[in-house]
Amino acid sequence: MDKIVIRGGKPLNGVIAIGGAKNASLPLMAASLLTDDVLRLSNLPHLADISTMAHLMSEMGVSISMEGDAPGGGHMGRVFALDSSGLSETTAPYELVRRMRASVLVLGPLVAKHGHARVSLPGGCAIGTRPVDLHLKALEALGAEIELSEGYVEAKAPNGLVGGHVLFPVVTVGGTENILMAACLAKGESVIGNAAREPEVIDLAHCLVAMGARIEGIGTDTLKVQGVESLHGADYAVVVDRIEMGSYAVAAAVTGGDVVLKGGRIDLIEAVVDVMRRAGVDIEEVEGGLRVSRKNGAIKGFDVMTEPYPGFPTDMQAQMMVLASVAEGASMITETIFENRFMHVPELVRMGADINVHGRSAIVRGVEKLSGAQVMATDLRASSSLVLAALMAEGETVINRVYHLDRGYERLEEKLAACGAQIERVRE
Repeated sequence: MDKIVIRGGKPLNGVIAIGGAKNASLPLMAASLLTDDVLRLSNLPHLADISTMAHLMSEMGVSISMEGDAPGGGHMGRVFALDSSGLSETTAPYELVRRMRASVLVLGPLVAKHGHARVSLPGGCAIGTRPVDLHLKALEALGAEIELSEGYVEAKAPNGLVGGHVLFPVVTVGGTENILMAACLAKGESVIGNAAREPEVIDLAHCLVAMGARIEGIGTDTLKVQGVESLHGADYAVVVDRIEMGSYAVAAAVTGGDVVLKGGRIDLIEAVVDVMRRAGVDIEEVEGGLRVSRKNGAIKGFDVMTEPYPGFPTDMQAQMMVLASVAEGASMITETIFENRFMHVPELVRMGADINVHGRSAIVRGVEKLSGAQVMATDLRASSSLVLAALMAEGETVINRVYHLDRGYERLEEKLAACGAQIERVRE
């Protein structure tokens, strides 16, 4: 199992290209199931989750070809051409779905286009239960018949889906994406209330419109979809990854560096930028991206509460805890989205952080410095927080179980090394 070894204490200086968003790419790939034409997606990141989704869809008979691999990656990325005209299977098996929760996004498109889908209940990361019941109730509102059998969701709509009203009791990104795709081919109008407003949902909606869908209210919490008989192919570029962007912004800040994030956009991470600026980090828009620096002054303590977009993203909570760990004074970080999302705390404490967890809140008292240690990654964002901590810690840090990182950060060691980090991957 691979490890990452980092010798910390060096400021990061240089340019980091931000790749396409993993969490936007996966539903966009699933959207190709809605048409018999080719959907061509550019700026796809080269990540384990993308490969898993490609494998799943290939097993179902989708033809996927790579039509380019941009030199240097990031900000341009790969181009996939997805052709679902030869679909031969509407079952998504456990062996593949268990590896990644986002696989359940094939459910809505399959039942909408083919009238039937059999999808394994998902597995995925260990940051708490994220049930798919909201997805299923939404599909039932559009006329799908749902049964759970032997660990599989059986969804049927032999005469097609029919427009209806869906009101989510809580905001769900995956649920919104699944029902939005399904509604595009339903007969009549569908209204999706309390819809997620994340940039990745907006990106999916814009792609569906490019494919011929009729969607109103994009970017709001109410989406109106007029069903159409069929969708056509399109060429679409995936939005840049706001979590990768935020993670590298924190890396520049905690190391006292000066980094340009190529392709970065403040409008995608306004809540993160606001907190970081209050903490004393300089962030400015420059030609082609964002510049993040902290040349003078200490980091100041701050309070953060995770919320659905446009609030502070849960996927940046662990990274901000690293920033708080060396800030002046105390900070409070409250997690309202997922349970079990403080699993990185014991590992940061091993490195010298002063953190006390009380229920869904963590009190972080800033210390002068962190120290290198042997640590273990527990999930994707927790792993990135350990990398950030290691970059500023004194001495050597060894991060174990880094396969989590490969799910969400493309060529992380290469990007950081180019900015002066002493980092290497050790293969065993």
